[in-house]
Amino acid sequence: MATGSAAGLLGRQFKQMQSDKDIPGISCGLVDNDIFEWEVILMMSDECKYYGGGFFRARLSFPPEYPMMPPKMKFETKIFHPNVYENGEVCISILHPPEEDKYGYESASERWSPVQSPETILLSVISMLSSPNDESPANVDAAKLWREDPKEFRRRCRKIVRESLGEE
Repeated sequence: MATGSAAGLLGRQFKQMQSDKDIPGISCGLVDNDIFEWEVILMMSDECKYYGGGFFRARLSFPPEYPMMPPKMKFETKIFHPNVYENGEVCISILHPPEEDKYGYESASERWSPVQSPETILLSVISMLSSPNDESPANVDAAKLWREDPKEFRRRCRKIVRESLGEE
């Protein structure tokens, strides 16, 4: 898909995200007025077991081949989670390219497809924050703590939430 049509689609999806009041806790803006670079703030509801009350800033970077290829998502706010690399990059199935997994972990149906949208990505990430997948961790230390010492995992997450609010 050409960059022009990708930009048009992203423009419509961005406008939809701006006007959609059905998805509380998500705020989107453009970085340097670039439709391919979105700044996102996830304001986690108190129902989120580990990160409730936190404000997490992230960036969605869309490739010129969008929607045939997935964007990348990277938290700019520090976050401790089994499915987020230490550098903030999110590791979630729907952000993996639409091909067979060479390791056999994910089926093609779990990976990126053009029916996904920024909204479905962000809702999936919010869900991931509540329910980590520790079978294929991006952050092995977080996954190990989540499995073996849930109390300490929760303590570390609460500290991250306080930091996201500028309280530490």
